[in-house]
Amino acid sequence: MNTTVDVPRGLAGVVVTETEIGDVRGREGFYHYRQYSAVELAGSRGFEDVWHLMFRGTLPSAAERAAFAAETAPLRRLPAAVRDALPGLARATALSGPLAGLRTALSLLGASAGFRPVYDLDPGRRAADALAACAAVPTLLTALHRLGQGQEPVEPRDDLPYAANYLYMLTGGEPDPVRARAVEQYLISTIDHGFNASTFTARVIASTGADVAACLTGAVGALSGPLHGGAPSRALDTLDAIGTVERIEPWIRERVLAGDRIMGFGHPVYRTEDPRSRMLRDLALGFGGPLVDFAVEVERQVERILAELKPGRELHTNVEFYAGVVMELCGLPRAMFTPTFCAARVVGWSANVLEQAADSKIIRPAARYTGPLAPQPVPAAD
Repeated sequence: MNTTVDVPRGLAGVVVTETEIGDVRGREGFYHYRQYSAVELAGSRGFEDVWHLMFRGTLPSAAERAAFAAETAPLRRLPAAVRDALPGLARATALSGPLAGLRTALSLLGASAGFRPVYDLDPGRRAADALAACAAVPTLLTALHRLGQGQEPVEPRDDLPYAANYLYMLTGGEPDPVRARAVEQYLISTIDHGFNASTFTARVIASTGADVAACLTGAVGALSGPLHGGAPSRALDTLDAIGTVERIEPWIRERVLAGDRIMGFGHPVYRTEDPRSRMLRDLALGFGGPLVDFAVEVERQVERILAELKPGRELHTNVEFYAGVVMELCGLPRAMFTPTFCAARVVGWSANVLEQAADSKIIRPAARYTGPLAPQPVPAAD
């Protein structure tokens, strides 16, 4: 017998499955990947180590790290059919940007590589498809960006780790180690974050048995929404719009009283400071400079004003606020802020896809119909 259960709008707080990948404990301001603090991992490990943890369940030894790097680095190179299609794809998505182009590029990658439905594959083959997709995403994103700027794509290098290679393909120059490490820490901190909209989308698609590329394409579509992954550049745009310290208070008061959202503040899960924001603030302070000083002052005044105008609500900076500052300081163009987020989150999506693929139950919720009473007689055609 079919039964229905009413749940909160947006499925807020509803547990839909069990996972070993990680968790977000919003009241504590803490989140983890498997059994390790994500922030501690970002501070002490490289991206490949955490990728290995997400896919294989353990942090690698030195020998395992070298083997994993040797396995994944060659996968950064694109199949000829995909590489040849990128110039036309970049032209077609010139107004939309690399993230829009990635949706099509991922589909093409999966098709050209012969990705098959996850339910038709053994775990090893599923993981191989996921590794190939994750390794290719930075290459796709940077190539689409450069082509959109009238530049030639830069081929990946096997000798550089994930984050440094990403910067190299984006800029065409030898990456500065300090900036590469800052970007790497940002990437690690955003690999996974509970059952957010894009991760849940990937798992829903995986529950149908679709191939890895289909799952990731759907996740990219969810990430492209401004309420999910589109905020880092918007938070930085807010700093630009405020302009000077003297304008902070009147600008913020006007927006809050008008009911507008202040980009970079507030989070649907955290009821305390976002631990990612705390880590990124420290990274920004390490760089220093006028932009960092201004961002810190904006944060201070916004939290004061929000506490006054919205008493009782915990509204702090979220990951996007200082992520934008750090990426700006590392020389990333704003059009690549959300794509850079995607270059990390694809690992978390893939880990979730692999976990979901082990469960043969399709995710099929119900909806409550609220339209006109049915059935009504069908009117005769005129």
